[in-house]
Amino acid sequence: MTQPRIGIYPGTFDPITNGHTDIIRRAIKVVDQLVIGVARNDGKGPLFATDERVEIVRDEVAHLENGDSERIEVRAFDTLLVNFAQAVGASVVIRGLRAVSDFEYEFQMAGMNNRLNPTIETVFLMASDKYQFISSRLVKEIAQLGGDVTHFVSPSVAGRITERFAEGKKGLMKG
Repeated sequence: MTQPRIGIYPGTFDPITNGHTDIIRRAIKVVDQLVIGVARNDGKGPLFATDERVEIVRDEVAHLENGDSERIEVRAFDTLLVNFAQAVGASVVIRGLRAVSDFEYEFQMAGMNNRLNPTIETVFLMASDKYQFISSRLVKEIAQLGGDVTHFVSPSVAGRITERFAEGKKGLMKG
């Protein structure tokens, strides 16, 4: 019996977008099991705490069809990616690419990760045409300025974002 191929899809997912979900749907076709690694990135001042982001990603993948959600695990991590990949038994790192600028950064990261652990391969999946322009950063900026983000994230995530910014405005009005 061969070992299952475990892949890891890392990111901050602050918030998870339709582009991320598209990569997840496609990545699960390439591996037997997918671990979505939610990076603790407190230095960037995330909109959602790590535990919230893990919960949101779990909610999003729970709706995947064909029983794919049963082959997906969502976990937080705060170590080097290659160390996290090794800890979960992953031999493949999945990365989504939207544009040439993504490639330059991801190419550099793949090279560094390969130097740190040459047994882990990086696989790049191109973003689908309709998701190439979506980024978590832009989604947050649009929402913060009162724009409609329902084209870029699921209705559930859009609701959470709107709620979070409404909480922030209430706090500002009190102060």
